[in-house]
Amino acid sequence: MTESDQKSTKKRSRGIYLLPNLFTTAALFSGFYAMASAISGQYEKAAMLIFVSLVLDGLDGRVARMTNTQSDFGAEYDSMADMVSFGAAPAIVMYLWSLAALGQAGLIAAFIHLAGGALRLARFNTQLGTQDKRYFQGLPSPAAAAILAGLVWVSEKYAYGIDGLPWLVLVITIATGLLMVSNFRYYSFKDINFRGKVPFVAMIGVMVGFAITLSNPATVLFLFFFGYALSGPALTIILLRRKRQERSQEHD
Repeated sequence: MTESDQKSTKKRSRGIYLLPNLFTTAALFSGFYAMASAISGQYEKAAMLIFVSLVLDGLDGRVARMTNTQSDFGAEYDSMADMVSFGAAPAIVMYLWSLAALGQAGLIAAFIHLAGGALRLARFNTQLGTQDKRYFQGLPSPAAAAILAGLVWVSEKYAYGIDGLPWLVLVITIATGLLMVSNFRYYSFKDINFRGKVPFVAMIGVMVGFAITLSNPATVLFLFFFGYALSGPALTIILLRRKRQERSQEHD
């Protein structure tokens, strides 16, 4: 390789891939817009924008893999965007929506979610090469953010007045923060082969699922992610029992 070729290679390596980082930037903007909307008192809009961030966050990694444009920069940028969209944005929305009525206690609860999101992302990044890809350790930050955003969306859409129960909101906000840094195992869905063939009945099930979600997205999404949060402790107990049974069979 000539000296000019080496220089051109170095110049190309300094650039960043545009397409996946566009999705990450859009997710980051949605998280920022959610915070701005909450400050303006538009809480339902803020909750919906957090879900928009969730969708965009799921797309950027898949687009990078499909187009073979993964990079260390993209991974780091994605983590920073996640910290804003799923750590800071839900914490600020919950504080302004309900927790501010509790004073210092509400402030601490919002910070626990924020800190839990930061610790969760840091631990995830350091365990990328060693962790079992079938499971997440701790509740993923997008799912934790979706629980809080879903709670706000359901309450505002149907005027349930949950914001008038700040102690309940405090418990849920703290719980999401602690679940993110817990050792509970959560199914990652990464071993599902989306390119493979499925029975025709499965497609009908997917269509029904989309129809139900679109008919009442606020309630369905909140219940889905709330159930996913509960699945972690249940899955962990099942896996621990299997290990104990395997150990007992080996000793026998």
